[in-house]
Amino acid sequence: MLLIDETAHAGRWRARHPGEKAFLALGLLVLAVVLPPWPGALLTGGAALALLLAGARVPWRTALRLLALPLGFVLVGALPLLVTVGGDPWLAPAPDGPARAAELVGRSLAAVACLVLFAATTPLTDTVARLRWIPPAVLEITLLVYRMLFLLLDSLTAVREAQALRMGFRTRRATFRSLAAQGGAVFVRAFDRARRLEAGLAARGYDGSLRVRVPARPVSPGFVAGSAALLVAVPVLALAVAW
Repeated sequence: MLLIDETAHAGRWRARHPGEKAFLALGLLVLAVVLPPWPGALLTGGAALALLLAGARVPWRTALRLLALPLGFVLVGALPLLVTVGGDPWLAPAPDGPARAAELVGRSLAAVACLVLFAATTPLTDTVARLRWIPPAVLEITLLVYRMLFLLLDSLTAVREAQALRMGFRTRRATFRSLAAQGGAVFVRAFDRARRLEAGLAARGYDGSLRVRVPARPVSPGFVAGSAALLVAVPVLALAVAW
């Protein structure tokens, strides 16, 4: 499994209703987008990280690993804001580049922290099974793709380990040849697993709907009230600081 899925399945908030966590995390996400970057991004991102570490009890090393990849994309995306192209000289520092880059990085990191707060505490299977207002075909395809993703990752790992044991990465030429063979093998395995999955569903009388049992998770009024209080306190504090 992926790290974020392992964290969500083994987390402290696993037993909570997904709606509670969506209300909290997505509410903070809306505030991160709507409020000014300073101090709105700092407050929303800090609140999301505090809830992730202290509330959900996600280890800080795990949280850093989950945030590392999005942080890299954000920093790379902010670099073009630091320069201007096409003037005289052709490449020069942008006058307001550092300020705009800082705003972009702050708002983006706050939004990513809010999304990680939800994804690292709520497994996808718990969320998708409760989205009754979405067409069933879309939900079933989502669950099947989610399942096939882990099967293909396992196949990719097995093929790569077999190639490494056969010295398939000893030179650059051998590495490219192994990667091409790896892609072909995984592609063939994907079609084979899809065919077997279709045959298995047909043998079990699949009629266009996959019925799954959803565990009952009561909504906690205290958690919802605390989340609402936080979502009100953050913009009030942000506006007070800005004023």
